[in-house]
Amino acid sequence: MDGTLTQDEINALLNGMDLSDSSNNASKDEPAGSSDDAPAATAGAAPASNADALTDIERDAIGEIANISMGSSATTLYSLVNRKVNITTPVVTMATWDTVVEDYQRPCVFIKIKYTAGLDGANIMVLKDHDVKVIADLMMGGDGTNTDGELGELHLSAISEAMNQMMGSAATSLSTMLGKVIDISPPEASILNLEEVESGESIEGFLAGNFVKISFRMQIDDLVDSTIMQLYPIEFARSLYETFVASSSGESEPAPAAAGEPAPAPEPVPTPAVDPEPYVPPTASMNQNQTMSNPANMDMNQMNMGMPNMNMGMPQMGMPNMNMGMPQMGMPQMGMPNMNMGMNQMNMGMPQMNAQQPMNVQPAQFQSFNNAAAAIPGQENIGLIKDVPLEVTVELGRTKKSIAEILDFAPGTIIELDKIAGEPIDVLVNGKYVAKGEVVVIEESFGVRVTEIIN
Repeated sequence: MDGTLTQDEINALLNGMDLSDSSNNASKDEPAGSSDDAPAATAGAAPASNADALTDIERDAIGEIANISMGSSATTLYSLVNRKVNITTPVVTMATWDTVVEDYQRPCVFIKIKYTAGLDGANIMVLKDHDVKVIADLMMGGDGTNTDGELGELHLSAISEAMNQMMGSAATSLSTMLGKVIDISPPEASILNLEEVESGESIEGFLAGNFVKISFRMQIDDLVDSTIMQLYPIEFARSLYETFVASSSGESEPAPAAAGEPAPAPEPVPTPAVDPEPYVPPTASMNQNQTMSNPANMDMNQMNMGMPNMNMGMPQMGMPNMNMGMPQMGMPQMGMPNMNMGMNQMNMGMPQMNAQQPMNVQPAQFQSFNNAAAAIPGQENIGLIKDVPLEVTVELGRTKKSIAEILDFAPGTIIELDKIAGEPIDVLVNGKYVAKGEVVVIEESFGVRVTEIIN
C-alpha cells in the first residue's frame, strides 16, 4: 500500500471521533450533576439561580450584621431568663421551603418581624417548640423544666414579649452599625406544624421561592442546645447589604485625606510694621517748661532791675514778707534778687500744676468699668439653658476585680463594693460629683433623698 487513505476510510474515522466526543461529554455531565445534588442534600441549601444567589461578599456582610444583632439579643434574653445564653456565629445559606421543613419537622413557632423605619421589609424568626417552652417557663419564674403539654397562648405571649425586647435591642445595634434610625413593629408569633403546610406562600409570599436562611446555634445553660433560624427575602438581604456598604463607605471617606501627605500650610502674610509714636514722659515736659521759664525769669529780672515799682505788685503773688521788707530797707536793688527768687519758685510750681492735669483724667477712665453691672446680663441669660436635660446618676459603690474573677461571674455571685452599709451614696450629674444622699423607696421605685450638696 502507498500509505494513502480512501474517502470511505476518512469518513469512518470522522464518525468514530464524533461518537467518542459525545460519550465523553455525557460522562462529564453526569458527575457534575451529582456533585450539585450532594451539597444540597448534605448542607440543606437549595440550588439558586444566578439572579437569586448571593455573592460571597454579600453573604459575609449579612452574616456579620446578623452576628452583631443576635449578640445584643442574647444579652437581652439573659436579662429575661437569668440564665447564661450563648448564640454562636451564624451560617448564611440559600434555602427553599422544602429545606426548612426538613430541618423543622416538629411544630414550631414562626415570629414575623416587620421594619417600620430605616429598612423596608420583614424577616421571620423560627424557634422549636421545646425552646419556646423553656424560655416561657424561665420568664415566668420556673426552672425551665416545665415543658410538658402543647404550646398555648401563654407560651406565645411570653415568647412574643421576649422577641419584642430581643429584636428591639437588635434594631438598636443595627441602627448604630448602619448610622440611621431603625424601628420595628411588635413581633407576631404563631404556631405552625410544617408537615401540614404544603407551601410557604400561605405564610409569607417570599417563602414560595428561594430566600436567605441564617442559622444560629442557641444554648441556654444546660436546658437548651438547639438551632434557631432567620429567614430573609433576597431583596431585603441585598437592600441590607447595600445599606451596610453605603454606611461603611461614608465613614471611610475621610481616611485617604488623612493618609496622604499633609498640604503645605500657607505662608503667613507679614504684617507691616508700625512705628509706635515716641512716648514723652511727664518729666520731659517739666524740663521743657523749666527751660522755657528760665528766659522769662531772665527777662523779668531785667525788667525788675529797671522798674522798681514792680515790687509793689509782688504782695499779690503771695510773697508779702519779701516785698514788705524791701521798702523799709530803701534798697530796691536788694529786693530785686529776692523777687526774682520768688518768681523762679512760682515758675517752678507752674509746670507741676501742668503735670498734675493728666492725672485728674485717670479716675474718670477707671470709673467707666463696673464689674457688678457687667455681671447682671450673665445672670439673666442663665434662663436660656435651664431646659437643657442633664443625666443624673446614683452610684452605690465601686470595686476592682481581676479578669479571672470577672470570668468567674455567674448567677448568684456576690460583689462586694467599697461602701459600707448606711454610708451615703454619691449623686453625679453628667459624671460630676455634686451631692450625697440616701436610698428611699417611692411606691414601687427606688429614689434618693439628697442629704448634702457638694460645692
